[in-house]
Amino acid sequence: MDETSLSLLQRLKSSPESENWNRLVELYAPLIRTWLRKYDVQETDTDDLLQEVLLAVSKDLNRFDHNGRTGAFRAWLKAILVNRLRKFWQSRDRRPQARGNSDNDERLVQLEDPASELSQIWNQQHDQYVLRQLLALTEPHFESTAWKAFCRVAMEGAKPDVVAAELEISLNAVCLAKSRVLRKLRQESDGLIESSSSFLAKS
Repeated sequence: MDETSLSLLQRLKSSPESENWNRLVELYAPLIRTWLRKYDVQETDTDDLLQEVLLAVSKDLNRFDHNGRTGAFRAWLKAILVNRLRKFWQSRDRRPQARGNSDNDERLVQLEDPASELSQIWNQQHDQYVLRQLLALTEPHFESTAWKAFCRVAMEGAKPDVVAAELEISLNAVCLAKSRVLRKLRQESDGLIESSSSFLAKS
């Protein structure tokens, strides 16, 4: 199968030491860093713990089986994050009082529970963040006019004929731009974002 037709996860499994790994790090490092801070990890420890999470992902990715399960990758990543946070506090014997009425241990238990509100926040933030990152990483692959056409139609809901007039291009060019960008985004996000943005779900 053509390498370019594979999703990012598929490419990573076939060539983990390539630019594909850098792409995954670009996608996920800021998100993981944000959640580490939610659990009172100090700035001085954040980079080390982030590397531990990413190393665990790299080491175990070939054993990860998506199998079409909804939210499988983000749930797997969340489990790694929880495990590393737990080990972090245990190894340092540091359990500072968390903000509010619950401590870090209790919040980790909540994050583990797929039915909890905190777990749902993780799911939502994961999909929104990864999609934003994918948009930023995908934009340079398209000409400015094509990208503007895609944004106006797919993201802002403008009618294709209106966008064609605005950008002074043909209606066919607008439709083609939308189709090509969406195809690229769907390819890259396959297996990563299960509760996709509404515009990704459109034909």
